[in-house]
Amino acid sequence: MTFADFFSFRRFYAIIGKEFVQMRRDRVTFAMIIGIPILQMVIFGFAINSDPKHLPTVIIAGDHSVYSRTIIAAMQNSRYFNIIKTVANEKEADQLIEKGKVQFVLTIPPQFSRQLIRGEQPSLILTADATDPAATSNALSAFRIVTKIALSRDMEGPLRHLRQSKSSLDVILHPRFNPEGITQYNIVPGLMGVVLTMTLVIITALAITRERERGTMENLLSTPVRPTEVMIGKIIPYIIVGYIQMGVILAAAHFLFKVPVIGNLFLLLGVSFLFIAANLGVGLTFSTLARNQLQAVQMAFFFFLPSILLSGFMFPFRGMPVWAQKVGSILPLTHYLRIVRGIILKGNTLEQILPHLWPITAFLIVALTIGLKRYRSTLD
Repeated sequence: MTFADFFSFRRFYAIIGKEFVQMRRDRVTFAMIIGIPILQMVIFGFAINSDPKHLPTVIIAGDHSVYSRTIIAAMQNSRYFNIIKTVANEKEADQLIEKGKVQFVLTIPPQFSRQLIRGEQPSLILTADATDPAATSNALSAFRIVTKIALSRDMEGPLRHLRQSKSSLDVILHPRFNPEGITQYNIVPGLMGVVLTMTLVIITALAITRERERGTMENLLSTPVRPTEVMIGKIIPYIIVGYIQMGVILAAAHFLFKVPVIGNLFLLLGVSFLFIAANLGVGLTFSTLARNQLQAVQMAFFFFLPSILLSGFMFPFRGMPVWAQKVGSILPLTHYLRIVRGIILKGNTLEQILPHLWPITAFLIVALTIGLKRYRSTLD
């Protein structure tokens, strides 16, 4: 027997050519092969930043002296802080930080400059939204250095002795909602949105694609059951599955990781319906596009990857460039993470989370509209 009887290069090359032809014909898989590496390079290369800067900050200015303006200018120059406006009182500042519109609040007390000149070590209070410790830790560390360096330039002449003293200021850092900077307080509630996104999109896309791939969908539609009834009947069980997953994660967060639950859980369960439905709408749309279960999984992964990376779950949202934030703001997971963390860690009310509900609702309407339209045309 010759070597050709065991292995033929001609047959071998024919198999290779056949695989490339099949890959070329499977456009969805080919697009994933090219698209996923490009997507990863763009996101990790340009969008991900573990040292966020230009964080929105408001000022409660009880003193308008040259020293106060020097500190504010130094904060701006550090690039960690972006002073967006001055508020009148603590109540207005608390509302902004509870809604997540600002990251920091700097309080400059009255008589600040007089106490500074007298050497009485006045206090500067920097309040931070510390629900995500990674977003604030570097800025908080830089604040002490920034204030000391900024005022040292003004400590000349009669004030030179203040520059030489150990500290002319009493800098008070006040991280709210997660003062100890425990990572689990931020990660575990966020896992609720990540798990729902991953499982519901994949399961829905697979379940419907499997029915069509095996031919059982046509058998089901040959009965008096209408297509709309079939679709709703197949989606409802997965809504229940989503709530079961939420219950497991909430129980683990409270009993295993000791995450404090401050807000109303019934409010969280109620608004979660929109998020669950939005993910099911995406899964429904993918099921109409995919020709087999492999393609359904690939599409689900292509949706899940930017969702987890651009939503603020793994990396600080405000650390990303503007274009990445705009893309992330389209995804429902971005807004759901803020809702979950806001209710659990901050005790947000319905009024405070409304700005994040309408983007999820809009995404739900678009996803269901596309999914229903394509689904009905597929069945017809």
